[in-house]
Amino acid sequence: MIENKNWNKQEAASIAVAESSREETWKSKSYMGSIFMGDFDVSMTFPFPEQETEDKIIGDEICKKVDEWCAENVDGEEIDRTECIPAHVWKGMADMGLFGIKIAKKYGGLGLSQTNYMRILSTVSEHCGSTAATLSAHQSIGVPQPLKLVGTAEQKQKYLPRLAKGEVSAFALTEPGVGSDPAKMKTNAVLSEDKTHWILNGVKLWCTNGVVADLLIVMATSGTVKKHGREINQITAFIVEGNSPGLEILHRCRFMGIKAIENGLLQFNNVKVPVENVVGGVGNGLKVALSTLNDGRLGIPAIAAHGAEEMANFSARWGRSRNQWGKNVGQHEAGADKLAKIASGAFAMKALADYCAALSDGKRQDLRMEAAAAKMFNTELGWDLTDLALQFRGGRGYETATSLQHRGESPVPFERALRDSRINRIVEGTTDVMHLFLARESLDGHMKHAKPLFSRSSTSTKIKTLVRCAGIYTLWFPKLFMPSFLRSFSGFDRQLKPWLRAADRRAKKLARAFFFRMVRFGPNLANRQLTLNRIVDIGTEIAVMGLVASRVQTEINKGSRENLSRAVYWLQDATHRIDGLFKELTKNSDRQANKLAAELMEKAEVLPEVDISHLQPLPYREFGSDLTSGKITTRRDEKNGSTSDSAAAK
Repeated sequence: MIENKNWNKQEAASIAVAESSREETWKSKSYMGSIFMGDFDVSMTFPFPEQETEDKIIGDEICKKVDEWCAENVDGEEIDRTECIPAHVWKGMADMGLFGIKIAKKYGGLGLSQTNYMRILSTVSEHCGSTAATLSAHQSIGVPQPLKLVGTAEQKQKYLPRLAKGEVSAFALTEPGVGSDPAKMKTNAVLSEDKTHWILNGVKLWCTNGVVADLLIVMATSGTVKKHGREINQITAFIVEGNSPGLEILHRCRFMGIKAIENGLLQFNNVKVPVENVVGGVGNGLKVALSTLNDGRLGIPAIAAHGAEEMANFSARWGRSRNQWGKNVGQHEAGADKLAKIASGAFAMKALADYCAALSDGKRQDLRMEAAAAKMFNTELGWDLTDLALQFRGGRGYETATSLQHRGESPVPFERALRDSRINRIVEGTTDVMHLFLARESLDGHMKHAKPLFSRSSTSTKIKTLVRCAGIYTLWFPKLFMPSFLRSFSGFDRQLKPWLRAADRRAKKLARAFFFRMVRFGPNLANRQLTLNRIVDIGTEIAVMGLVASRVQTEINKGSRENLSRAVYWLQDATHRIDGLFKELTKNSDRQANKLAAELMEKAEVLPEVDISHLQPLPYREFGSDLTSGKITTRRDEKNGSTSDSAAAK
């Protein structure tokens, strides 16, 4: 790991936990990882990997079925207004097998590919963001995915059939005082004296589906271990039954968007968990979480890309239909700019999401960087494009779909889409965390040679490492000055080649800039987060340029030039953005920002500690937005289609 003498104990512990849990080996050469080393290798993206014909036919059929069912049964506006998913929707999704999309058929699931999983989520999201988020959380970060990856045969046989039938799962990692810093996790698990079960105590926050979950994956500390000379938390993943004695739901959280998700504050009071419910082995919880998220976080970028496509299609219609000052709004330069950005951005987002889906289904290439980049890139761009599309439509974009429909206009819910999409930049790894993750992974090309220089190693080891690195970098560094015009990019359209050479030139420049800053700052580079963010953003933009060119060229080879203009515009615009980021590496206000922030915080009062002592446990699986009505219907009854009331609230 990278060591920094300026880190305090807490910082060092946090880094040590994260470093010990990351995957250290790579399945294969990484497309994105190579870019940070100056290697823009489009042979890894071209021809663009497309869904196999047989698998596409399966996806087409089920997406059509799901779309037709949603059109009849899922009222996104009503679900948003009432903040709850109706009973018939839960039951209908279970009947169609949508709670087991990727669960193998032998366990009762649909056994579909990652690509078709992402297509189904995108189809549902057209109708309701809350419903899509519920399905996604259940099987992307909930129990099915970690069991699929590292579950034992017994665990799979016991739990996967239940989940495939419609029992809901949740993921419990975040705590009121702990976000992405696992070293500060307070929920703990202690092994019983007879070693038959673990006893969990603690509080978890923002557990999507947690209020109604039948099964949960819970992360908890299970003692400490010594690594790199430091004592660090050992984190373990547990399968916990939703009706376990001592598991209490203290609060259902409410949000600005995806209002019907059953997201809550959960408390564990001496909850007993059998030892056979440990997932992935004791102490491997964070590794389980990270490996789960490699595939699990792909649903969000797919949904974001699909939403952008829908907005692009409607915006083009609006641009042609709405007339202002003697022209259609899409003919005015400002309107044309918005249309170009929305349409080209949607194409780029789809290329990145589909490429990741293909990597996941292929199972041959490492996708940890691509998955994180897709989560970061598509959610950020998706938010920008949604805001842009809303602005392009003006007052009608700000007006609710229900209101538009009542007065006879097209009820396209841009207003709801904006609220629903905002969470995407936060959930399943914030943009800031994705920046840090990608920055660390991008260092691997150098760390495999120079790691002893950044860790506690003997002087002799460091001298040997310096000698070895001198030989390696003497050969590597000159390659970064090879003229990009020498690359032919044969097989690509003449309109694409200049931009591919531009991307290649900037990949080499990025590698030089990254290397210079490693040499200059050493371990202190880890503290220059804004510098690393820009480096990551440059690498991501270059990677997407390659995907956009590869996708459109693959389409051209099949006889369609429909998207060539979108691609060329995107490539040109991305080149300008990259050049702006390079300038910011040397000319920025980072130091002033740090100074100002320090002054502001010095004068500010510290917020009081979180106090949940006043909260009372909600009745088991309480349903509905009115928690004071005195009447409760359990979610289990709701999922089975029953509407009978249970006993009055306790």
